[in-house]
Amino acid sequence: MSTPSTIQPTEEIDYPDSDGQPMAENTLQFRWITTIQGGLDALFRDNPDVFVAGDLFWYPVQGSNTIRTAPDALVAFGRPKGYRGSYMQWREGNIAPQVVWEILSPGNRAGELADKFEFYQRYGVEEYYQYDPDRGRLRGWLRDGDRLREILPIEGWTSPRLDIRLEMEDGELVIYRPDGERFQTYLEIDSAKREERLGRLAAETRAEQERQRAEQERQRAEQERQQREAALTQAEQERQRADQLAAKLRALGIDPET
Repeated sequence: MSTPSTIQPTEEIDYPDSDGQPMAENTLQFRWITTIQGGLDALFRDNPDVFVAGDLFWYPVQGSNTIRTAPDALVAFGRPKGYRGSYMQWREGNIAPQVVWEILSPGNRAGELADKFEFYQRYGVEEYYQYDPDRGRLRGWLRDGDRLREILPIEGWTSPRLDIRLEMEDGELVIYRPDGERFQTYLEIDSAKREERLGRLAAETRAEQERQRAEQERQRAEQERQQREAALTQAEQERQRADQLAAKLRALGIDPET
């Protein structure tokens, strides 16, 4: 693995955070960039020492602001989370991003892709994945010494670093997390959350209806108990009046039974 050299600057050098170019050329490419970057970020949300970014300039060589590239998604293990305007490797413990992703668009040129491949190979990337959503084509490379060797076959491949499984289903990339859940778009995640909320509200509504029915049953039972007690009280009062009347009749020498 090549070690980035250091060019000693003679004056302070500016390392731009942007080249003014759009992150994506079309909505399909943008959707895949955000899905993969967001999925990786969520995958490592609980690990404070894994930095995930999308479309972030990576400067591997101190003193040169022209040696740079911006992967569509990158993962750097051993680096803390947090804001960065760019990834300056000499400020990151000289740790190169171990995993990078590129999402292709019809505007990508072969020469541009070859330059990126050479960049990743030279500056220490361990795993490089390239997906063309228009053609439904997935490729990947794994570091072998100082070279990136193509992963063949790529379908069903599990990333050594990320522990995610890559599948092509109906001509489209599907990425599975270690728990078997797949990476989802923002819209899919939002729809799932909405369905979860609706399901929870429906369950709460059903529970409230059951509570109300149970309360109504309790009230009916209480009314029936009160009615029974009232009937018993009335019967007892009538018995007592009958006993009193019978006692008065006996006092007058009249047998109430005749």
